[in-house]
Amino acid sequence: MAAKAAAKKSSKGASSKKDAYKTEGGKLVRTKPVCPKCGPGVFMATHKDRVSCGKCGYTEFAKKE
Repeated sequence: MAAKAAAKKSSKGASSKKDAYKTEGGKLVRTKPVCPKCGPGVFMATHKDRVSCGKCGYTEFAKKE
């Protein structure tokens, strides 16, 4: 039964902390937006029409042009 439960898990859309940074000229640069309420270290999730914080729920919607 445990094998079936493990087989159903999918890593589709899963990201890790290493995806939130890149190196430029020997320095680390954040690639994802940081939550203005929670502060540095709490990244916001990027969706197609908004960015949102998973910790406090703060959301910024993209402007429609």
